[in-house]
Amino acid sequence: MSVESVRRFFAAQAPDIEIIELDVSTATVALAAEAHGVAPGQIAKTLAFRVGERQVLVVASGDARFDNRKLRETFDTKAKMLDAETVLELTGHPVGGVCPFGLTTPLPVYCDESLKAYPEVLPAAGSQHTAVRLCPERLAELVEAEWVDVCKLPVAAEGE
Repeated sequence: MSVESVRRFFAAQAPDIEIIELDVSTATVALAAEAHGVAPGQIAKTLAFRVGERQVLVVASGDARFDNRKLRETFDTKAKMLDAETVLELTGHPVGGVCPFGLTTPLPVYCDESLKAYPEVLPAAGSQHTAVRLCPERLAELVEAEWVDVCKLPVAAEGE
């Protein structure tokens, strides 16, 4: 089970981090932010992409949008989001619960700079009802992520 692989990951790597299990769905950024009582930007969404011949995970702030130009420049090729079935097969986690912890297949992980806007972020923990709370730097350290700038932040009310 997906949450169990995440539980094993934290037991081995960071036993001080507790998995938060809720009775409500946290499958989307909006649902997760409401359930945890935080700003949408504090939800750390994890998306899987194919870049060239490899698959990667990118973790970003929940309110940030991926910028195709920045993705292409960072990975030297076009990035294509993977379908739900491939994501489940590669990570062991269903869409809505995808996280960089306890992966079925070792994958390169990248953390977007947008996460650094918050002292604490909440990535999923292997299911649509789980999460963990930790600082962005610790998240990156635990999964040996490289920091990248591949997102656009939300535009202020004044417009672009």
